Amino acid sequence: MVSERGVSIAGAVNEGRIAARSQRAVALRFTVRHINTLLLALLTIILTEWLARGTLTGVSDYLLSPARPGMVAVLTVFLLFVATDALFGRAYQSALILVPLALLPAFLSLQKQQYLSDPLYPSDMLFGRQIAELVPVMFAARPLAAIGLGLGVLALLALLAYLLVLGRRHFPSLSPVSKLVRLLVALPLIGGFLSLMNPSSYSYIRDRLNIIPMMWDQQENYRHNGFLLAFAFNVPMANVQAPQGYGADVINDIAPERMPATFFGGRNADVIMVMSESLWDPTRLSKTTFSPDPMPTIRANSSGHLFSPEFGGMTANVEFEALTGFSNAFLPYGSIPYQQYVRRPLPSLATFFASKGYVTQAFHPFQSWFWNRGNVYQSLGFQSFMSEENMPVMDKRGAFTSDEALTKEIIRTADQTEEPFFFFAVTLQGHGPYEKNRYAKNTVDVQSASLTQKNRDSLATYAQGVREADSSLQALMDWAKKRRRETIIVLFGDHLPPLGHVYTETGYMPDVVATRKASVSVMKREHETPLVIWSSKRGVQKDLGSVSPSQLPYYVVHLAGYRHAFYTGVLGRLSERYAVVDRHQLIERNDRAHPDWATSGEPIDPLIREYRYLQHDQMFGEGFGTGRFFPEQSERLETPSS
Repeated sequence: MVSERGVSIAGAVNEGRIAARSQRAVALRFTVRHINTLLLALLTIILTEWLARGTLTGVSDYLLSPARPGMVAVLTVFLLFVATDALFGRAYQSALILVPLALLPAFLSLQKQQYLSDPLYPSDMLFGRQIAELVPVMFAARPLAAIGLGLGVLALLALLAYLLVLGRRHFPSLSPVSKLVRLLVALPLIGGFLSLMNPSSYSYIRDRLNIIPMMWDQQENYRHNGFLLAFAFNVPMANVQAPQGYGADVINDIAPERMPATFFGGRNADVIMVMSESLWDPTRLSKTTFSPDPMPTIRANSSGHLFSPEFGGMTANVEFEALTGFSNAFLPYGSIPYQQYVRRPLPSLATFFASKGYVTQAFHPFQSWFWNRGNVYQSLGFQSFMSEENMPVMDKRGAFTSDEALTKEIIRTADQTEEPFFFFAVTLQGHGPYEKNRYAKNTVDVQSASLTQKNRDSLATYAQGVREADSSLQALMDWAKKRRRETIIVLFGDHLPPLGHVYTETGYMPDVVATRKASVSVMKREHETPLVIWSSKRGVQKDLGSVSPSQLPYYVVHLAGYRHAFYTGVLGRLSERYAVVDRHQLIERNDRAHPDWATSGEPIDPLIREYRYLQHDQMFGEGFGTGRFFPEQSERLETPSS
């Protein structure tokens, strides 16, 4: 018995040792596999950044700086590897799929930047024709490199296929428990991370991780966040689908202008459009008084209001509507056409007036890369763009060029232009934040018992900026009145200013930002900005009500005495019924609202449907309606853009 018990005890001890060694071996394999996967994720990020930047310079700073999200990107790729390995059932198998999917777009991004000075966006996949046109250019410029690239791609595909087959035989298999644990851990973390990647909303966690969606400057967006994170920010913008029923037949069925455009030759009136940064009427605030009135000229010459689709920022989206007559309502929520979609010549007021012999010029006293304006203005047909890089040194208010200085530059340029001209200017002085000491002296006294001293000082700074914008308009009108040729001036604010708790403390709004869905009265309260449409010969165009920026081309072309199939035809018919075309609701002239019109399932008004067809046709489609609705585009499209 003793012997048997001794043997039994020895056997149990031996089995325990074997089990312990087995557990240590399993733990070691687990640790080694995950360390290897983490190193593989790190190598993937390094290679991706190297390919996207064309250099290793800056990659170490991206990965090691606590102010940059490089290691967050590494951990995200690591989680993707872990989850995908679980789906394949073998360790490291995911690398054969995910690594090429990361490296190839990074390589293409570098090639695109060399030819088009812009990184790769997911929305570029919407422009297959443009990419196809770029290939011969690349081939002609470097034929040997192009041939080598083609052969290299074929070899790479063959190698990947071979490695996938080989990997199924030799990569370590994962147990059912291991696969389940990987998925239970990785998938929730990946899902939580994806929830942070909506660039149109603020995220505290994302901010703490130093992931900053810089949609206004994609070069910096890609530099700061890295290629993969910046590319992910742009993914939602690529989901642009053709409206149901779009095709040549439906475009041909749309009625153009009631009278032929050639019947009206226009008056050769000069046109100056000024989009004034954050221009708004602060006297709308309750429990607050201003002395004197900060905007007497604008008030006396008011044509109505602009219904801005934005609040506190996203200036480029308002600008896009005002120049093209197209609407953000038909584009993905959070998208920025200037960044994602303007990839080919598009019709605009600039192309229209250029076709009439006008000089077309844009002005903005900041750098041309901001909102991609340098490229966009060229695509929209402006003949020149005066930016901070080629403007004379101008007086500033704080960090921003003054409205007065910009107005003087517009007048100086106009006086030197003999031909009729179309000028479009974007001011800068009204930009926030509204620091206390921006102005040497505030001439507008602000009284409000509801505001803290800090917010009252901020509002006083803002009101002084409005006063100077108003004075600049007066100076422009005084100059225009003395000219022999008629001058049309259009002034509007792009959105309400980011005044923060000024709104909540005065009770103007329940939150520091405007709502996106509400009644007509609330939406107008939180989205209306001043609008002036004035002619030196015909005076103010009055009682226009509250109109979308996309309606402005109709009023400009009509006031200048021209007819156009789209601007006065399609937009003209639309403006007779609808004042506001917003993604969340349509507002008729009688203030009747159609909330959630695009998603309610109810039949869409043919006017809106045709409008959307033509916009898609020009921005993403085949251009079926170019000849009938945008004849001025024909010559531009026949000449390849530079």
